[in-house]
Amino acid sequence: VPVLQTNNGPGLVGLTTIASHLAKLAQRAELLGTTPEESAVVQQWLEYRVTQVDRCTSQEDTRTILKDLNRYLEDKVYLAGNGFTLADILVYNGLHPIVTRLTHEDREKYLNVSRWFNHIQHYPGVRQHFDAIIFMKNRLYPTIH
Repeated sequence: VPVLQTNNGPGLVGLTTIASHLAKLAQRAELLGTTPEESAVVQQWLEYRVTQVDRCTSQEDTRTILKDLNRYLEDKVYLAGNGFTLADILVYNGLHPIVTRLTHEDREKYLNVSRWFNHIQHYPGVRQHFDAIIFMKNRLYPTIH
């Protein structure tokens, strides 16, 4: 469990607590949501990260997470609202090892997850030490000469 020692009191414990604190400290409150509803959705996804993604231990868990997320992202660009939030950063970070291991066929099967993941990994500063994952696009028709 991550712990952040601060100069202003006791240490902060837990990934989402620390990340939320750092977003506020950096004066990036928009990362936590711009409306009460959006903030609640951001918190929901932060909880999902630590209760589902971080506890993913089997192929069945992985399939369930990818299937649920793929369905959720059918009509969405971001996880919460119409903009980039801490939810996108932390879920991306948690999914990176999973998406890295996916076959090309699986990446196509979970197309909405792949689209979202590729979009988020190109935000400045998000990928950090992670390698970029290449998403290949197949042409429907071969080039005719």
